[in-house]
Amino acid sequence: MPDKRDMNAAWRYRRILGYVVFAALAPLAACRDPRQGYQPTVGDVLFQSLPHSPLVDAIEGATGSPFSHCGIIVRHDRRWFVLEAIGPVKETPLNAWIGRGRLRGFAAFRFKPKYRARVGEVIQEAEKYRGRRYDIHYRFDNDEIYCSELIFVAFKKVFGEDLGTVRKLGDLNWGPYAGVIFQIEGSYPTSREMITPVDLSRAPQLSEICRVNL
Repeated sequence: MPDKRDMNAAWRYRRILGYVVFAALAPLAACRDPRQGYQPTVGDVLFQSLPHSPLVDAIEGATGSPFSHCGIIVRHDRRWFVLEAIGPVKETPLNAWIGRGRLRGFAAFRFKPKYRARVGEVIQEAEKYRGRRYDIHYRFDNDEIYCSELIFVAFKKVFGEDLGTVRKLGDLNWGPYAGVIFQIEGSYPTSREMITPVDLSRAPQLSEICRVNL
C-alpha cells in the first residue's frame, strides 16, 4: 500500500505542475475571446488578415505572412479605437476593426518598457496624417501613406530608430503576384523600399502579447 506521505507529496507535485501549466497557457487561452481576453493598452500595434482580394493575397503571399494590415490603439472617452491607414488615415472602433478581419483574427504587439513612456508622442505623430490617402504604390514619400508606413514613420520621428526592417520589393516573393503588381504600377519596381506589416511585427522594440485565429 503506498505510503500516505508519498501520496500527499505526489498530489502536491501535480497541483504545482497544474498551476505552472495554467500560468503558461492562460494568456493564450484568454485571447481566444478578444472581448474578454485581450486587454488593450494605448499604443498597442494590432495586425490582421483583411478579406481576400487580389491585393491582400499579394501582400500576404509575397511576405509569407497572414498580416496584411495593421494599426495602433488609441483611446477617447473610455472607448478604444485603432488609428489606421486604410482609405484615408482614420480611427476605427476596436470592435469594428477586429470584426473586419477574416475570422475576427488579430495579433496584438506591445512596445517594450523602454519605449512605453513616449508612446503618446508616437500617436501624436501618426495623428498628423489623419485624412491622408492610402498609398497603393507603397512608397516612402508620405504624400500618401500605407498602414505599416504610418506607424513606422511616426515611431522614427520620435525615437530616431527604424521599427522593423525595410526591404525592397525584389526581396519579397513577388513573382507569383507579378500580374497584380503590373496592373497597379505598369512595371515591376523591384528596387522600391517598403516596410511590410510582418517586418513591422518583427521589430525588436515590440513583443507579441496576444494572437486570435491567426
